[in-house]
Amino acid sequence: MKKLRKIFEKIKNPVPALAQSKTEKEDKNEDSSSSHPQTTFDDVAGLEEVKEELFEIVDFMKNPDKYKVMGARIPKGVLFYGPPGTGKTLLASAVAGETNSSFFNITGSEFVEKYVGVGAKRVRTLFEKARKEAPSIIFIDEIDAIGVKRHLESNNEKDQTLNQLLVEMDGFNKDSNVLVIGATNRLDLLDEALVRPGRFDRHIQMGAPNFHSRCEILKVHTKDKPLARDVDLEMLAKKTHGFSGAYISNIANEAAIIAVRESMNTITSDHFDKALERVVAGLESKNSKLIEREKRIVAYHESGHALVSDLVGLDPIQKVSIIPRGQALGYVMQLPDEDRYIYTKEELLNKMMILLAGKAAEQLIFNHQSTGASDDLKKVSEIATNMVCNYGMSDLGFMTITEREQHFMSGTIKAEANKIVEGCFVDTLDILKENENDLEVLAAHLFKNETMSHDELKNLIKKQAVN
Repeated sequence: MKKLRKIFEKIKNPVPALAQSKTEKEDKNEDSSSSHPQTTFDDVAGLEEVKEELFEIVDFMKNPDKYKVMGARIPKGVLFYGPPGTGKTLLASAVAGETNSSFFNITGSEFVEKYVGVGAKRVRTLFEKARKEAPSIIFIDEIDAIGVKRHLESNNEKDQTLNQLLVEMDGFNKDSNVLVIGATNRLDLLDEALVRPGRFDRHIQMGAPNFHSRCEILKVHTKDKPLARDVDLEMLAKKTHGFSGAYISNIANEAAIIAVRESMNTITSDHFDKALERVVAGLESKNSKLIEREKRIVAYHESGHALVSDLVGLDPIQKVSIIPRGQALGYVMQLPDEDRYIYTKEELLNKMMILLAGKAAEQLIFNHQSTGASDDLKKVSEIATNMVCNYGMSDLGFMTITEREQHFMSGTIKAEANKIVEGCFVDTLDILKENENDLEVLAAHLFKNETMSHDELKNLIKKQAVN
């Protein structure tokens, strides 16, 4: 009886109702005010193709009459998708700045509440304010938080919020000068009703910047920094191959911090190299000294990577180090000659051989298997699996295997991928056996000096060949 009374008392307890009324009160007072960003396309480095795509929208919002004469209507929505840090938020702000529009910046998670109906209400309120302050731009960052595909087991509150968003985007007055910009890292998660034409008319992919774009990004992020004469932004752009704009900005900032730490008046090329290592490999572990036996193992491991990389000639070596950084006991930094988007089967096999060279060097010299190759094996497994499932580069034939099929063929796929990896490992071991003297020389130099540049590597191999 006592337990039953407690249960009923909890049911009668008005705390949830008070909590709900409090939430509603906060929701009424919630500040969804707009802003007028001063950012323009001049502040966005690179992304020239994307900016060209958006010029029409900017012109439409500035001069709608000339488009209406032709019977054209402004796109209701633009969806930016791509990896994090590629400039999606910055570009949305630039569109608002170019059009002098009211800018409503909100994230998808701000619509999500545990109380049913609150998210849908916030969507309605947001769009009402946007219409009143038109021309305006609504930017919904991380839109996948509310736009995820609906299914039978999905959350009712999220479904109601998404339904309201669909209604608002579809129910715009044709004369309403309101643009919705969404941003997501996961386009595949979004509901089909949300991404269809009529809601998000344009889908724009934001990928990693190419060499030219990286140069432009570096110019923007170093224009207010005192650079030394030895700083070559084009060389730095090569070194940052595959980096997003956010990473490049971080490198420029880290270089400035390092210069201040060293009490320098200018930022030198060496500062940028240190910043690059800091961002790529992590913080240098100054107090984490390797015992002599482990240091020797790491020296041979990294020398194996460097030697095979130099022999196959895929990407030039920039630096080799056995100074612990982050979780890595050593690392090899490579400097691609150019941006690459297509790789042949031979080049992928060479990539795997470079990754396996550390493990192969340990087996050749110490005749053991260690935990030092765990990260290399993850990358190798990914490449081999892609070769089997996505690239048609295996004995299974010229076909792709979908995720659903992979579930049923996991044993066959693993066996095929392992066959490719084992073949690469045998070839790598043969290369190191043929060049064992070079491996010994590089490892001895690395053990003594802890770092090795590309020029030092070439000179050591050259001297060994002369002797």
